[in-house]
Parts: sequence; structure tokens; C-alpha cells
Amino acid sequence: MPPAAHSSEEAEATAISALGFIAGDAELLPRFLAITGIEAASIREAAREPGFLAGVLDFLLAHEPSLMRFAAETGADPASLTQARRMLANGDDRFEAST
Repeated sequence: MPPAAHSSEEAEATAISALGFIAGDAELLPRFLAITGIEAASIREAAREPGFLAGVLDFLLAHEPSLMRFAAETGADPASLTQARRMLANGDDRFEAST
């Protein structure tokens, strides 16, 4: 279970867990790659870029069924992803997940 995001390190851990979830899903990964324009071979490099982990959380937060499946499979509280998103680079209180 990803930790609740009370620090930027915990927020990063949540986002890394979300990235692992996306990477391990045969339906989500191609959609993530198409939306972000990142090639699969470049994910590790992209993950070092500011804002990438926030984008991973944005991806899950923007699609409620994927968010809820992530939460169910990891035991995470869906609200913890929104909290983590706000703690990462480019995060702010104006973000709202769309469904």
C-alpha cells in the first residue's frame, strides 16, 4: 500500500507506485504512452524530469475507473493520490480530477 502523502518523499513513493501499476497494465500503459507522447524505452529517463510523477498521478486521477482499480489493488485511499499530487512539482490546490 502506498503511504499517505505527508511529505514530498511519500508523494513520490505514491506516484512511483502508480507508475508501476500503469506499467504493469496491458491496457493502461499504451494509453499512458499515447497521451504523454513518451516511448516505453524512455520512461526511466522521463521519470527524472520535473513534473513527470505529477503527470502520472494526473493520468490516474483523470480516469476514475483506473483510479479505483489502483486503489483496490494497492489498498490506497483514492484521496491520497490527490493529496500526493498537490505535494509534487507543479501540484496545486486548483487540480480537480475529472471522471
